[in-house]
Amino acid sequence: MAFVQVVQVILIAGLSLVAGILAVLFVIQKAITKPFPVIKRRKEEKHFLDPIKIQNVDFPPVEDAPTVHLSVIIPAYNEEQRLPKMLEECMSFLEEKAKDETFTYEVIVVSDGSSDGTVSLALKYSKRYTVNKFRVLELLDNRGKGGAVRLGMLSARGRYLLFADADGATKFSDYDKLENNMKSITKDWESDGIVVGSRSHLEQDAIASRSLFRTLLMHGFHFLVWLFAVRSIRDTQCGFKLLTRSAAHTLFKNLHVERWAFDVELLYIAERLKMPIAEVAVNWKEIEGSKLTPVWSWIQMGVDLFLIWFRYTIGAWQLCDQNKEHVS
Repeated sequence: MAFVQVVQVILIAGLSLVAGILAVLFVIQKAITKPFPVIKRRKEEKHFLDPIKIQNVDFPPVEDAPTVHLSVIIPAYNEEQRLPKMLEECMSFLEEKAKDETFTYEVIVVSDGSSDGTVSLALKYSKRYTVNKFRVLELLDNRGKGGAVRLGMLSARGRYLLFADADGATKFSDYDKLENNMKSITKDWESDGIVVGSRSHLEQDAIASRSLFRTLLMHGFHFLVWLFAVRSIRDTQCGFKLLTRSAAHTLFKNLHVERWAFDVELLYIAERLKMPIAEVAVNWKEIEGSKLTPVWSWIQMGVDLFLIWFRYTIGAWQLCDQNKEHVS
């Protein structure tokens, strides 16, 4: 058999195998996957503790009109060591802005099933600033960063909602950059809009300080994000994103992924719904103590990226817009 014929046979066999695997996946995913996420929340997770009055208070219904300008959601899993520095910078910045009476805010720390002193630490800030400005949502089980951010977003009172990582890797004063860009892409909080903090301008410096293996992993992940999900944003993973209340409710009610790749699904949904999105360079520095395991976490995210694309493509996952019935 000629070499060309051998190559053709191999290609046909390979394509047949891939087609067979995709067909099996199609049947399995259609059978086991629900089209819309089921958002579970225990009774104990529907309220927060007022440490001054020593009583539990219910979080407001997500359908309520906003009562503060900005809500800051901080997901925290065993962050007793890194959280204090971040909160000091955050609260100092917000208190300074609040000298202008038109700016009101709240901070919600979401403890994602923490087993250390994260909750006790956060409650000290709640007592210092009162629950009007600082609330603690304690999740009984670890859900993953996306799950923690989602429940924080659905408990918030803000016209605009920012989620920020507990490690303080992003300089909090960069919020002003995000806010200014939000004004350029939306009319108000009732319109959809997302502004994404970005570290892409720091990529060359990061490559210089990383090993070749970690650099290859980074480029591989960026390629998979571009291939399967998000085309308009270079840095999907920076934990500093500002959303209007309208956008937050639509996106987080549709979100399925609760692990590290939730940012990608969030932006994928936003692109599918044609929401205005802006990307803004922010100051960022790497902080020790990351919960990411370099190889295993990248593999998990790679699998999640493929499944995000595959499930939406075959209709196993569907979108529900606030202003429309369903978006296929």
